[in-house]
Amino acid sequence: MDGDFRTEFVREPSALRHHPALVLNADYRPLSYYPLSLWPWQDAVKAVYLDRVDIVAEYEHTVRSPSTEIRIPSVIVLKDYVKPQKRVAFTRFNLFLRDEFRCQYCGSKGELTFDHVVPRARGGITSWENVVAACSRCNLKKGAKSLRQVGMTLQKPPRAPGAEELRNMGRKFPPNHLHDSWIDFLYWDAELEA
Repeated sequence: MDGDFRTEFVREPSALRHHPALVLNADYRPLSYYPLSLWPWQDAVKAVYLDRVDIVAEYEHTVRSPSTEIRIPSVIVLKDYVKPQKRVAFTRFNLFLRDEFRCQYCGSKGELTFDHVVPRARGGITSWENVVAACSRCNLKKGAKSLRQVGMTLQKPPRAPGAEELRNMGRKFPPNHLHDSWIDFLYWDAELEA
């Protein structure tokens, strides 16, 4: 794989390639940072007409129907607040995000898989506290053995991340494309440097 693993991991739907809209919650924060909360322009226009969102910024481009012309929204804000989830789903993506897209044994970036610290063959369970991101080489080296048996150590102990912690982690991985109209809404709640 030639590209950055995190970029390859999150495949960009084709509808988002042209004029996506950044979706903000009613408090003007993105619904999610990573992956960034984006809607295809078609969904954004539909939400405007259904009166579910307000337009905050627009692209120069327009779309037309037989009776209407509208500039394509680039930033929209939900009219109703969506309460962020407190519980973090145990998914491959969230696991990789927690581990910063790095092997927890050697620290390498690249094609990742996951590894059970205490192997399942030895009673290990699939949980936040027992699964880490691992490169294929380290995963094969460890196999069904304990860390002590193979002389490997973890970069940090695995644990369940909090929802806010994972959201903040996502900010470290900006998307490949950021439209100028989005910048003011992405990091406005970050602490300012003195």
